Amino acid sequence: MHSARDLLIALARRYSFGDVGALAPAVLGEDARAAHVASVCEFGQRLLTLDAEDFAAEIDAQTVPAGLRRRARACHMPQTPREQPRGALDSLRPAYALLLEVIEARWRRRELSSMIAAVHICGEYLPLLAFEPALGHAGDPARWPEGLRAPGSRFGTMADRECDHTRAERSAAERTLRVAVEPPTGWRAYFDRQHSQVAGALGTCAGRCRTPCPALDWVPDPGDLAARCRVALAFAETPLVRLRHAAPVGHGFGVPSPEETLEAWDRSRAALAKHDAARAVTADDGFPLPGLPALISAVAAAPVRPATLLADVSAHVVELLR
Repeated sequence: MHSARDLLIALARRYSFGDVGALAPAVLGEDARAAHVASVCEFGQRLLTLDAEDFAAEIDAQTVPAGLRRRARACHMPQTPREQPRGALDSLRPAYALLLEVIEARWRRRELSSMIAAVHICGEYLPLLAFEPALGHAGDPARWPEGLRAPGSRFGTMADRECDHTRAERSAAERTLRVAVEPPTGWRAYFDRQHSQVAGALGTCAGRCRTPCPALDWVPDPGDLAARCRVALAFAETPLVRLRHAAPVGHGFGVPSPEETLEAWDRSRAALAKHDAARAVTADDGFPLPGLPALISAVAAAPVRPATLLADVSAHVVELLR
């Protein structure tokens, strides 16, 4: 017969961090160990829900091992223009590795709406992942190259009708060029509402602009960047990403079934594989959405594999419970 502690361990292995943290005091008693378990579970729950603003919360410093906190901080979104280290603004690769692990975990738990939400986040910022090799960072507004403001550049100009950006993208591009000197409240508001629009705007500049301007003349290999940005933009328009609009996290009330999800991904892979830069998406690699890690690696021009951060937090919680 299983004990209550055994059930907590089983939940921890399923990454049910919120449940374990809530139930730990009832099972372990109101002592320091229960508080320790609850704190680590709060940390794990933030990772599972992709709460990147709070990955670096100081409350975890006394309870979460330094190695886990350091890896989470690499995915953290800085909350002020000068915060150090720069986390996901230095590189998006750790964040995408975590996204892949979350997608895998949500699939295993059959939480399809949450999985599709994570896929949607992948699509929103994928152009910045493509730009990372050229920029040397992951789209940090405090470190944009001066070339974006070169004479004749239309990046961030509101009134130029020759620019292919939408009005929302133009507004976001104009804001990103000055947000680094705004107070922390303005910085956070920009990331809440406009940074993903900047990602799309840069993807359009490199991959789809019909009337190129000097904004990207500083890019060392424009052909390679253009190919990877076209893949990033195409991914955001795939049947898989569009499933989000049929889920509770989107605009409707339906939840996609596993079969519907895989069928949408099969159609998405077929469309993406038409791009030379994305042919690796056809790989059968054992991932729940086969070929997705290979696709993200192709866009990043670097290997991006699912992280083990959730798994390692789970193992630490199990150790504490034992």
